[in-house]
Amino acid sequence: MIEIKNLCKSFVKNGKKIEVLKDIDLEIRRGESLSIVGVSGAGKSTLVHIIGTLDHPTSGEVLFDGRNVYQWSEAELADFRNRKIGFVFQFHHLLPEFSSLENTMMPALISGASKKDAREKAEIVLNEVGLGDRMPHKPGELSGGEQQRVAVARALMMEPEVLLADEPTGNLDTETGSKVEDILLDLNRRKRITLIVVTHNNKLAKRMSRSIGLQDGKVVE
Repeated sequence: MIEIKNLCKSFVKNGKKIEVLKDIDLEIRRGESLSIVGVSGAGKSTLVHIIGTLDHPTSGEVLFDGRNVYQWSEAELADFRNRKIGFVFQFHHLLPEFSSLENTMMPALISGASKKDAREKAEIVLNEVGLGDRMPHKPGELSGGEQQRVAVARALMMEPEVLLADEPTGNLDTETGSKVEDILLDLNRRKRITLIVVTHNNKLAKRMSRSIGLQDGKVVE
C-alpha cells in the first residue's frame, strides 16, 4: 500500500546541513499496525509527517498504491490528506470554541459535505469511540482522555485508509492511555485501517503487528 524509497530529509541550520532522515526504504502493508520507536530527535515525527504529506522530503519517493504523491500539486495533496489520511497527535488540537460534535464534523464540512450529513456521520463516529453522551461539550469541559477520543473521532470522519498517530497517549495517564490504545487497535482490526503509530511507549509498540526503530536517521528493524 505504502512504499517509501530512498527517502531523505535535511535542512540547513546556521550554515550547517542537518540530515534528519537518510535513505529510508520501507513498505507498509494495507491493514497492518506499525509502531515507529526511537529516541527523541531520531526523525520519527518527521517520517510520519512526510508519509501523511504534511511535510515534503528533500529527495526520494512516497508511493500510495504505486503513485508517487510528491509529484502532485499542493491542491491534490490537500484533497488526498482529507480523503485518505487521518491524523491523531499528542496534543489533540481541538478548537476550544466548538463542541465535540462540531470539532468532529470539521473534516466533512471542509470536504464540502452538508451540515446535516456531517452531523449524522459525526454522531455515529462519536458513539463508536464512546462519547455519545459528550457531544455538546466543549474541549474545556472534557477530560484529557475524552479530548483525545474526540481527536480520534475527527480523524475517522472521512473513513481514512491510513491512520497516523504521533504519540497519541503521550499526555495521558496509564489507564486512560490504555483505553485510547484499545480504540486505535480495535479500529485497525475491525475496519482494517492501516495504523502507524509513533511512540515512546514500549507496551503500545508491542501491541502492534510490527515495530521498527529509527536511529541516526535510518530504519532499524
